[in-house]
This record gives sequence, C-alpha cells and structure tokens, in this order.
Amino acid sequence: MIHPLISDLERNPVVPALKDAGQLAACAACPCRVAFVLCGTILDIEELIARLHAAGKKAVIHADLIAGLAPREIAVDFLHRCGADGIISTRPHLVRRGRELGLLTVLRVFAIDSKAVSNLPGETEVGRPDMIEVLPGAIPAVIARLCRELTVPVIAGGLLESKSDVTTALAAGALCVSTSRSDLWNL
Repeated sequence: MIHPLISDLERNPVVPALKDAGQLAACAACPCRVAFVLCGTILDIEELIARLHAAGKKAVIHADLIAGLAPREIAVDFLHRCGADGIISTRPHLVRRGRELGLLTVLRVFAIDSKAVSNLPGETEVGRPDMIEVLPGAIPAVIARLCRELTVPVIAGGLLESKSDVTTALAAGALCVSTSRSDLWNL
C-alpha cells in the first residue's frame, strides 16, 4: 500500500530538511506540505511538530537525530505519540516499527561505495520502508540505478547545492529531494 504522504511529496518535490528550529518560518512559507526534521530533543520535539502542523505541514522526524532518543522501537512509539506523521532512520528495525504504526517511513542510506549500493535491495526488504533517502543526492548515476533496482520511491538528499543539482536528481528518477538549503525550497 502506498502511503498517502507520498502524493504530497510528488506534488512538491523539494522537501525542506530542517537542521534547526530557526528554519521553521522559512519552511512555513514554502509550498511543500511535508518537512523533514533533522533537529530537536525529547524535550522540544512535540512543540516542533505542533508548530509545523500549525503551519499546515506534515512532520517527518529523523529519529536518529533527536537528542535523548535511544535506537529502540519505543523511540518510534514516542514520536508517534508526539504527533509525528513519519520517521526517517538509518535503522531498519525503527522503520519497520514506524510502518506498523502507520507512519510514513524513510530508510536513510549512504551510498559510500559499490558494496553499500548493492546491499540496498536487501536492506529495503528488511525494513520495508515507504521510501529510501539516498545520500549524497548529487550523484545522478547512482540515483538512476537505484530508481531502476528498488521497489520503493527514492529521495535524493545531501549535497544538493543548486537548482541544477535538484533538477538533475529529479531527472535521474528521484521522486523528490530533501535539502536544508532554504533558498531551494521554493523551486
């Protein structure tokens, strides 16, 4: 089953990736209805989610980057209770738990060498994510290969510095891109 947030990502394929809460105002002004949250602590994540919701955005939280959370399934339950609409993680067991809770699930992977890229189909089967986020996103040949080989949509993230980087990643087959560069959020 395709998660409903994927259609929002298709409509506005440049996804704000918030590295700090100071980016919330710029995020609120951009057209994408989904934001990736790459910051926060267990003390403020619920408030960050509420502020995004008040701005009309869905909040997809990078569980590995929330200070105070352990890499355990209970952390995903906590984020769900805080109102998260989705999770991002490098850990397939956290992605699997997010899927059980009905969250949009994104498995973040690093394409550091050919072995890492070759292992992705197996990792996809273990975690069963809704999407894969491949970093760095500025490698169109690898993005194109993964779009052909994987059974889930691909997000290109990391090291996207220009409009040309964004359009190249999308042309390579990525469903969307995530970037912390607020100057690219309104493309």
